[in-house]
Amino acid sequence: MPTLTNKRILVTRTRHQASALAAQLTDLGATVILIPIIEIVPPETYAPLDAALSRLNTFDWLIFTSANAVEVFHRRRNPAIASPRIAVIGLATARAVQGIGLRPDLVPPQYIAESLAAELTPYAANSHMLLVRAAEARDTLPETLRAAGAAVTIAAAYRNQIPPDAIPALQSLFTSPDAWPDAITFTSASTARNLFALLEAADLTLPEKIVRASIGPITSQTLRDLGHPPHIEAVEHTIPALVQCVADYFA
Repeated sequence: MPTLTNKRILVTRTRHQASALAAQLTDLGATVILIPIIEIVPPETYAPLDAALSRLNTFDWLIFTSANAVEVFHRRRNPAIASPRIAVIGLATARAVQGIGLRPDLVPPQYIAESLAAELTPYAANSHMLLVRAAEARDTLPETLRAAGAAVTIAAAYRNQIPPDAIPALQSLFTSPDAWPDAITFTSASTARNLFALLEAADLTLPEKIVRASIGPITSQTLRDLGHPPHIEAVEHTIPALVQCVADYFA
């Protein structure tokens, strides 16, 4: 019998990102409940990004901290302008870069901003770096690189926002204990913050018995800051590792 048979798992990723996680959980027998509590929308303006991309060849490094940023970069870049060396935060972002025909030059050993900053620091002095990311993001990476002597340009490629239908979907899910999920997967700090903001807005409390599964240390710290520490954390900041973490727990 598959490890997650009869287990109900709530997936809170955006709709277009949820398929891989949902598929892997389903393969292990889980019943997946998909309620996106975050969606990707355009930034207030693309002007800073477009301006940076028009002079892409003047940068020493191009930095991506998500596959979403890579996707927007690909849509808006001029292929005639050569790309500098590319640094990415993890394997999923590296695959996205490869998917648009480019090659990542640097992937940190740990898929978090602190590790990426540490790997880029030796290249920072007197360099120009372009960081393409979400409009809302931690400033650990650019602050560390600037302190090491880099000129860092930050360009927003997208924004995260809460879907309007999330509250009624959560109210329906938590109406009765019979409908509760056995676990919730948190794939980013934003999913953690948004879920608890939505629960509060809906006058709901997350039952303690529901397992909180975190994809990595930053997401886990956000959960702790919110007063709901994770029960389990993936050993690697990847979707397969998160799935394995959930499977191991219920095994």
